Amino acid sequence: MSMAVLPLAPVKRIAKKSGVHRVSSDAAEALRDAIEEIAADLAKDAVAASRHAGRATIQDKDIKLVGRKTE
Repeated sequence: MSMAVLPLAPVKRIAKKSGVHRVSSDAAEALRDAIEEIAADLAKDAVAASRHAGRATIQDKDIKLVGRKTE
């Protein structure tokens, strides 16, 4: 993956909110990479959904629509 976009601190907070007491830097980096990959895939699918609807701008409904297929 290319250079990371998300800083590690918020990723560590997400892990801690999930019940983890301590998060290693390597684990936080792996989680960040996974989150960024999932977000990029959602964004690509949302672009396709907005184009299918005849729009150039993605909207929250596009994200919600494509997000359902990952559940």
